[in-house]
Amino acid sequence: MPGHLALVTDSTAYLPQEAVDRHRIRVVPLSVAVGDEVLAEGVEISPKDVAEALRGRHRVTTSRPSPETFAAAYRAAAEAGASGVVSVHISGELSGTAEAAQLAAAEAVVPVRVVDSRLVGMALGMCVLAAAGAAEAGADLDGAVAAAERRAEETRSFFYVDTLEHLRRGGRIGAARALVGSALAVKPLLHLSGGRIEPLEKVRTASRAIARLEEIAVDCAADREVDIAVHHLAAEDRAEPLAERLRARVPGLRELYVSEVGAVIGAHVGPGLLAVVVSPR
Repeated sequence: MPGHLALVTDSTAYLPQEAVDRHRIRVVPLSVAVGDEVLAEGVEISPKDVAEALRGRHRVTTSRPSPETFAAAYRAAAEAGASGVVSVHISGELSGTAEAAQLAAAEAVVPVRVVDSRLVGMALGMCVLAAAGAAEAGADLDGAVAAAERRAEETRSFFYVDTLEHLRRGGRIGAARALVGSALAVKPLLHLSGGRIEPLEKVRTASRAIARLEEIAVDCAADREVDIAVHHLAAEDRAEPLAERLRARVPGLRELYVSEVGAVIGAHVGPGLLAVVVSPR
């Protein structure tokens, strides 16, 4: 398909494989290190693997892809006939991934526009899908980038964690650090704001936190046409019922995704994560 726009993202978008295949999206994996073993997310390590490692109190760290890895993805896109590349990535406040992409973009043989979504998970994934839809509708490079940026601006991500300890260890906790001292007494609700993890509310029990997460998502969706994603880590028994309740309560719901987060995000939030992404169309 000569002259088309190619889409590149990273493995923290957690896009359904069907969507990756349909839109020919190139996914560049981040790395997860368990002890001394470094593994590619989605290729060599699964969410179950990282959940078990964390429960076993093994040291788990993550790292961005190298600029060379992005350069290879852009080169492959050009060789496949792409006239330009839209490369949409995890928040630069959480990872150096977009920076690595930018370094590679400067040397690419076709124009590459890197978008720091300031999001993660299917919040990022929905921005990628917005760019893909625009490109397939005939948008040029600027138009596809604008579609991704518009979607990023409107998308909201809320989440519950059983403990803040994993976020604290990974240095990704931001202003939510203030909750650590009372973490045994509260169940924190967090959100992404300005690309950073910030505290939203404190709730006394897990059941109340999940109920509150549902209410926040319903209020955020209001009567707009929205896509919703429910993410979890080793908590399918919580995620599936929450998704079904949202399906019943959000009148403008278009697409509903339910998925387990991958190893990179799992390493920072720990088992028990429950997240809701609300993305207006």
